[in-house]
Amino acid sequence: MSGTSSDGPVLLLDGASMWFRSYFALPSSITAPDGRPVNAVRGFLDAVANLITRERPTRLVVCRDDDWRPQWRVDLIPSYKAHRVAEENPADDPDTEEVPDDLVPQEEMIFELLDAFGIATAGAAGHEADDVLGTLVARERRDPVVVVSGDRDLLQLVADDPVPVRVLYLGRGMSKATKWGPEEVAEQYGVPVDRAGPAYAELALLRGDPSDGLPGVPGVGEKTAATLLARYQSLAAIVAAAEDPGSTMPKAQRKKLLAALDYIERAGPVVRVAADAPVSFSTRSDRLPLAAEHPRKVAELAAAYGVTSSVGRLQQALDALPG
Repeated sequence: MSGTSSDGPVLLLDGASMWFRSYFALPSSITAPDGRPVNAVRGFLDAVANLITRERPTRLVVCRDDDWRPQWRVDLIPSYKAHRVAEENPADDPDTEEVPDDLVPQEEMIFELLDAFGIATAGAAGHEADDVLGTLVARERRDPVVVVSGDRDLLQLVADDPVPVRVLYLGRGMSKATKWGPEEVAEQYGVPVDRAGPAYAELALLRGDPSDGLPGVPGVGEKTAATLLARYQSLAAIVAAAEDPGSTMPKAQRKKLLAALDYIERAGPVVRVAADAPVSFSTRSDRLPLAAEHPRKVAELAAAYGVTSSVGRLQQALDALPG
């Protein structure tokens, strides 16, 4: 999906990551006239305005988490995100992620406002937002891409070819956001720069990731994983060396890797974001509108939710873009 050719980047936003951060960064005392908390709504709108001013995109997509824990990933690695499942959720599905009660309605408010503005959202059945981002990145052949997220897993998307792909990482907040490309990922993690994105995913697979319930290869931490990737250049070559009795791989490393071959095979599709998710869009075009598609609806929602100032800041950011 694309608009007309442009000089500006495609801005791909990890929606849930951004409004979760807004929710916890701003006090719940920020409320609508009817008393409902709108801290996540206000924070998200302000962040989008900031990003538009900073990056000056011509296209923008807010990517949805239509399935935060896809069954196909759980089938491969049962521990995947298991600790994030709400232990007690009597009203609904026991496989539902524990989201703060007053954040759920705010997500609906955000989607209403985006829809009234005509700003594209995208999701994919049976897939996470990461997979939507990965698929849109894989499809892009024209404009540079900036992926915005507080999830370090998305560093695997950095690339220079066929278009530049950079990750604006929000781990320390918007004011301290840092932009990562292949060189930055290679320097920070010691992976090969010519395949820094895929190598980062392989590093994560080997070392494991407790935040996602991925055990990793027992006895292989980040330093060892980086050393292996620097030496052999890829996970496939590492496994080949472990299986080759004539290779110079140290016996201890070989033993650990051979014992974990089943995990390594199953974890690949879990760790790597999908590049072929069945993405669907809320709009016909991902071109960023310079004015609200439904201005009266935007005004009504802004007043009802008490976010008129934030909506104004978003419109100011759009007004500053070239027509």
